[in-house]
Amino acid sequence: MSSEPPSPPANLPTEIVNTLNEATSEHLRDAASYAEALAEYKEREARLEEEADDADVEERPDDLPDDVPAKAAITVKEINDNRYYYWQWREGDSVTSKYREPVNPDE
Repeated sequence: MSSEPPSPPANLPTEIVNTLNEATSEHLRDAASYAEALAEYKEREARLEEEADDADVEERPDDLPDDVPAKAAITVKEINDNRYYYWQWREGDSVTSKYREPVNPDE
């Protein structure tokens, strides 16, 4: 292991680099976990918005509940080391989710 601290990515703002350099190792691990979850959330939001913009309303799938719009996408959420399918769609500025079923562990 190197005795030199790692170099930050060039595109990371200086104020973030400075804040991270002052943080404890525990806070850094918490920040890393939060940053990963936040990145996944933002990527999912962007994907849902893109799908909503591109989607032509298609026929309703047979397994789609009455209270879920046809434009809904299926996403996977991990909760307490278990994975679940959710219907997810945009309602105005917010994203709505509805539980569908657990993910088959063989998938």
